[in-house]
Amino acid sequence: MKPLQFNNLEVRLAETESDVDAAQALRYRIFYDDMGATPTTRCRALQRDIDSYDDVCDHLLVIDLSKSTPESPCVVGTYRLLRGNIAAATTGFYSENEFEVDNFIYAPEEILELGRSCIDGDYRRRGAMQLLWRGISEYIDTYRIKLMFGCGSIHGTDAHEARRVLSYLHHYHLAPKSLRPVAISNKYVSMDMVAKSALDVKQIQSELPPLLKGYLRVGGYIGEGAVIDRQFNTIDVCIVVETENLSGKYRSHFRRDSVKNPVAATMVSAE
Repeated sequence: MKPLQFNNLEVRLAETESDVDAAQALRYRIFYDDMGATPTTRCRALQRDIDSYDDVCDHLLVIDLSKSTPESPCVVGTYRLLRGNIAAATTGFYSENEFEVDNFIYAPEEILELGRSCIDGDYRRRGAMQLLWRGISEYIDTYRIKLMFGCGSIHGTDAHEARRVLSYLHHYHLAPKSLRPVAISNKYVSMDMVAKSALDVKQIQSELPPLLKGYLRVGGYIGEGAVIDRQFNTIDVCIVVETENLSGKYRSHFRRDSVKNPVAATMVSAE
C-alpha cells in the first residue's frame, strides 16, 4: 500500500526495525504509563510493549513527518495487523488467547485481526485516527479482506461496574451465530447482567469507549461473553466486522482519495 499524507502526518506500514521500535515505544507509553497495564520484566526494562506477535504482524503507523528522521520516525499512532494466512503458518491469532473463533478463522476468504491500537494524546484531535482507518481501508483492498476481528477493551477490571455497557453490547450488537466468537470457558464473564428493558440506550451509547463505538458505527458485531485481562487492566470483548457490510457512508468515508476535515476520535485498545 502507498503511504498517504494529511498535512504533516503520514500513514504507512512499518518498513524497518526502527519503525517497529517506535510503535512499541508508543504502545508502552499509552498502555503502561497512561492506562495502568502491568509490564513484563522485559517490557519494563526496554520501555517497550513487545510480544511474540510483533515479529509476524504488519504494523500500520501514523508518523509526524515534521518530527521525524529516517533513523528515528516519530510514530504517533499505530495498529497491529495479522492476516489469516500468516497467523495459520506462525503464531495463530492473539484473540485466540481469550476467545474461541473457530467458526470463521478456517473460512477460505482472507481475514484480518486488528490489535494494539493507540494514538498519542496530543494527536487524537488532529486526524491521526482517520488516517489509521484510511490505512486499514487500503490494506483491506490490497489483500481482499472479507472479515476483520479483534479484541476491544473497556478500561478497568470490575465487570459489575461495566454491567450496563456489557449488557447493551450483548442485547443490541450480538454477532450472528455463524460469526459469533465466544469467550474461552475458563475466562468467560457473562455480559447479560442487566435486562434489555432496564437499559438507558442513549446514555450508554454516550459512555461507550470510542474504539467500540467506532467499530459499531461501521457495522461491527460483538461476541458472546467478556474476558477480564488483569495485565492490561481491561475487560475485553471480541469484535467482528464483515467488510462488505460496512455502513455506506463509512465505506465512502474510508475510500476517499484525500483526507479532509479529519474526524476527532480517540480509539485505544491494548488487544
